[in-house]
Amino acid sequence: MFIEINFESEKPIYTQLVEQIIAGIAKGKLQPGERLPSVRNMAEDIGINMHTVNKAYQALRDREFILIHRQRGVVINPNGVPRADVAYVNYVMDELHPLIAESITRQISKEQFMKLVKEVYKSYSIERHDST
Repeated sequence: MFIEINFESEKPIYTQLVEQIIAGIAKGKLQPGERLPSVRNMAEDIGINMHTVNKAYQALRDREFILIHRQRGVVINPNGVPRADVAYVNYVMDELHPLIAESITRQISKEQFMKLVKEVYKSYSIERHDST
């Protein structure tokens, strides 16, 4: 699997795991219906605590990226991730506000910020195109 945890990061391990699985879906590396390792196997593969993996899987389930079946295990949502609704757009806005505020205080111009956003967005588009 493509998961790489930075144990030196200030970002919690479960957050890194959540973000990397979402990135895997966005890049087309993980397909709807594809199985993920069990909590135990993921923990062993990465070298982290099972409770950390469980916390990440619960967060992904709550956000409808994965389904957790007693018999089938953990799978990427076979129906795909639900489309953005008003609540999600509001969530994005809430997440952007502090990031933009800090960028402004660090003297990143609007143009620079937008260029960064476009580069990151493009990197997902390119990887998704290459993997399909």
